[in-house]
Amino acid sequence: MVAFARPVGPQRYRESHGRYFEEFEIGDVYEHRPGRTITDADNINFSLMTMNFHPLHCDAAYGAKSEFGRCLVNSALTIAIVLGMSVADVSAKAIANLGIDKLRLTAPVFPGDTVYAESEVIAKRESRTRATQGIVTVRTTGRKADGSVFMTFERSALIPKRGHGIEDRPDAA
Repeated sequence: MVAFARPVGPQRYRESHGRYFEEFEIGDVYEHRPGRTITDADNINFSLMTMNFHPLHCDAAYGAKSEFGRCLVNSALTIAIVLGMSVADVSAKAIANLGIDKLRLTAPVFPGDTVYAESEVIAKRESRTRATQGIVTVRTTGRKADGSVFMTFERSALIPKRGHGIEDRPDAA
């Protein structure tokens, strides 16, 4: 979601991101932009930082001998990027992520690929125990620039209703 600014004083505005529970509609699809071109450096740094030393992620000579003929992007990195791309639209106001389900990695991603994501609202309900919050579930799809799908997953988040988010509090920074 494109950020919007809400007035907080005379000629003063504060940027806000995300959606309140009421703003989600089942069937809505959010195309997350901008895309992200994943570099060799991204892949190697992430792999080493997370202690995933599989040579298919960081050894070009090894990757050249694989069935792919080159290194693959660490799937944990692609998951993190695609999920991160969805935050502004889906969970920027969330109180908590509740779970990720049905994660499928359906095609390889290579350094140099540009990836995009979109999320479809597939379920929404009010919380049974928290009157000021609701649960929203989206199906997120990762696509390469050519439109091919490389990942899908479902994610549920606890979202405040309008007027009950952190930024709605009088002492919000």
